[in-house]
Order: sequence, then C-alpha cells, then structure tokens
Amino acid sequence: MKVNWTLEDIAKALFVVNRHAKTAPDPSYLYQLKKQAVAKLLEQNKAQKIGLHYSEHPKLSRQHSTVLVQIADYYFHIPAAKEDFKTLPHLGELDKTFRNPRPSLSLSQSKRILSGYLDLPQQDAKPKQHSATSRSAYYTPSSLGQFTWPDKKKRRS
Repeated sequence: MKVNWTLEDIAKALFVVNRHAKTAPDPSYLYQLKKQAVAKLLEQNKAQKIGLHYSEHPKLSRQHSTVLVQIADYYFHIPAAKEDFKTLPHLGELDKTFRNPRPSLSLSQSKRILSGYLDLPQQDAKPKQHSATSRSAYYTPSSLGQFTWPDKKKRRS
C-alpha cells in the first residue's frame, strides 16, 4: 500500500524514532530507519544540510562534528562525511536552548510511516521468544515449589 506522506509527517516520525532510539536497549533498527529516511530526503532535495556542529559526545575523547539537517520544522544531526567539511559552514557549539516541536505520534505509528516511506517491511514489535527446545544445555529449571514428597512407605506389620 503506497501512501503519500507529507514532509511534516515524515519529520515528526523521524523525531519520535530518534527520541526513542536514544533510550532503547537495542537502538540499531531505529537508527537505521533514521539514517535511511534522512538519506532519501536529502537525495530528493526535501531536506537540506545547514552546517556543522561540534558533537556533545566526543568519540574516544576526541572532538568531532555532526551535520545539522533541516526537514520541515525539525532539525536532526547525522554523522559528517569528508565532503561536508569542505562545503558546509561550521556553526560551532550546539544551541542547547533550541528544541524541536513535540509531535503527538506514537513510536509504532512513526515506524509505520518511515517504513512506508522507505518501502520497507514493518519490523515485528516484539522479538520472538525462544522455545524450550532451543535452550542451552546448561539451563536448569527452578524446582522451587515443585518438589513433591514421596508417599510414606508402609511398614510391614
């Protein structure tokens, strides 16, 4: 099903996915969605690179820069490529007073929007549980509360 999402819808979905990725136990899928969506928007000239910012979280104690990208009324950071340093102005430190508008959109709706925009299959919401047969050979189930005492042996009379 092909739906034409507005640029504002995609930007809101990116914001929600990015916000959840920062606190998710396994954020790789969410960051992959963000990366692919931003790349496609830049390719279609629906997003524009504004400039470079110093990162708040230096890698290995070394300062590095990220690219500030504008999509509709929202701003995002992506890793900088070598050509970005040659073509984009450096904006210095990140403005901590600026905040993106807060959308009223759930994570599942956001993933659905981005998956639809990228023509990707929707990822399952919950990871599959391992069956009892795929457990480790070292797994020992707890026997607490399961022990039944043997019947008392009858004494010979």
